[in-house]
Amino acid sequence: MGSVEQKLTASSLSIESNHSQNASEAVKFRQEMGQVSRQSAVFFAGTMFTAAAGYLFKIYVAHLLGAEGLGIYSLGMTVVGFFGVFATLGLPWAGSRFVAVYVARGEGDRLRAFLLGSFFLLAVFNGAFAIAMLSVRHWVAILYHTPALSSFFPLFVLIMVVGVFTNFFGQVLTGFKQVARRTVITSFIGSTLTIVFSVALLSVGWGLRGYILAQLASGVLVVILLVAAIWKPISATLGSATATPRIHLERRVITFSGVALAMDVLGFVSGQADKVMLGFYLHARDVGIYATATALVMFIPIVLQSVNQIFSPTIADLHARNEHEVLSRLFQTTTKWILGLTVPLAAVVIIFARPLMGLFGHDFEPGWPVLVIGTLGQLVNCGAGSVGYLLLMSGNQKRLIKVQVIMAGIMLAANLLLVPRWGLMGAATVGAAINVFTNLWCLREVRESLRISPYNRSYLRLSLPAGGTIAVTLLLRAGLKAVRPEWLVILIGLILAYLVFVGTAWAFGLDADDQLVARAAWSRIRGTFTKPVAGV
Repeated sequence: MGSVEQKLTASSLSIESNHSQNASEAVKFRQEMGQVSRQSAVFFAGTMFTAAAGYLFKIYVAHLLGAEGLGIYSLGMTVVGFFGVFATLGLPWAGSRFVAVYVARGEGDRLRAFLLGSFFLLAVFNGAFAIAMLSVRHWVAILYHTPALSSFFPLFVLIMVVGVFTNFFGQVLTGFKQVARRTVITSFIGSTLTIVFSVALLSVGWGLRGYILAQLASGVLVVILLVAAIWKPISATLGSATATPRIHLERRVITFSGVALAMDVLGFVSGQADKVMLGFYLHARDVGIYATATALVMFIPIVLQSVNQIFSPTIADLHARNEHEVLSRLFQTTTKWILGLTVPLAAVVIIFARPLMGLFGHDFEPGWPVLVIGTLGQLVNCGAGSVGYLLLMSGNQKRLIKVQVIMAGIMLAANLLLVPRWGLMGAATVGAAINVFTNLWCLREVRESLRISPYNRSYLRLSLPAGGTIAVTLLLRAGLKAVRPEWLVILIGLILAYLVFVGTAWAFGLDADDQLVARAAWSRIRGTFTKPVAGV
């Protein structure tokens, strides 16, 4: 009899333990999901502000500089991107991951050593790469058949250096989970300053040189503001530091940064190989058209980028704590919302592709197929969620770099084959295809390494809102085809697309996790516009 009672007691304790564990996981999920959604909402608001202001500003710049001027600028920025990738040494990614780890563990000494060591290395290597970049300027101008490019190189060098430190300090702020504050600085303040400075210098006839100088000036101010923003959280964490300050990077930081650097190089190859090929085989004007179209394409994954900014350190945190179930649930919920909120934007961009490109000027209209193809590729990217960050921040970076190495090689070969034959269409097709296959492969790697997948039956809830959004946008395009100005129709289409999607999704039914995300995001967005800085 006593044995039976003992078994019943043990069974009761086991049930209570499971209930307690489930309740603990639910609380943890709500906390993490609330933080991700709130901070992502601020980043999303900042990105939307940047996208809207940037789009209007690009139209203004395109009309002043033309496809030729924008082509020269795009070619220069490919060189900046190439040298800038190596000049970062992979340390910005380490800043995002290890700052979060050091803060979680209260390791002030290691945090200080990391920051001092990283700053020293970045200063030394950026000086070396700046000299190297200046030494090859004439050769690069000959390679691109654009002699005027070499005269702008000193400014491009400074943009590279400022960009490296902006990236590093921004990721350090992300490591402190201060994404909202970083967004205010880089998106709201930085973008506004760039536009104001550019308009001022372009209006007095400084042309492309004024455009570059404006970006440089705003970049310097952003770096200063980022340093000021991280000073308080750094000081709070360093309060636990006891050892003598030293310049030092742990072996695991060096290893991680090396892998991150390799990934950045591969990312540059994947992201810039098309422009390099176009610059070599075609003309600067074609590069300008292509760069304008791809810049619009990069607006498509703004929800994914918003989530990634805060989800990346969260992944590192949860993985370090072995909270696998919470991480899996977050992955599923965030991916569903990323895909759902991207569908209306993608539908409008695809359906209004030609008039969107036409807003930049008649010379840019041939780039509309590039816009359509690139947007389709980005839809798959958003549908896969934060797969790359899951591999990187969970210590599975070797799997990610394997994918990127192979896909970068395929991209180079495909561009060499198709760009000379198909021109802009060839580059766009290769880019979209690589985007699709890379994300599908990363999904497989996440399933094998972490045993999680973003998909469940709740995704079926997106079908009706997505279908209704596409149908309404098509009807609007057909019904208002003769209405001018076209930008007004596009704006109405974008607003209506999101209203239809959100309204239908709300009526169709949201599950408990969806309602949590919606409440947290709306609360933070509303609070952001009333108190832009406080509380972030």
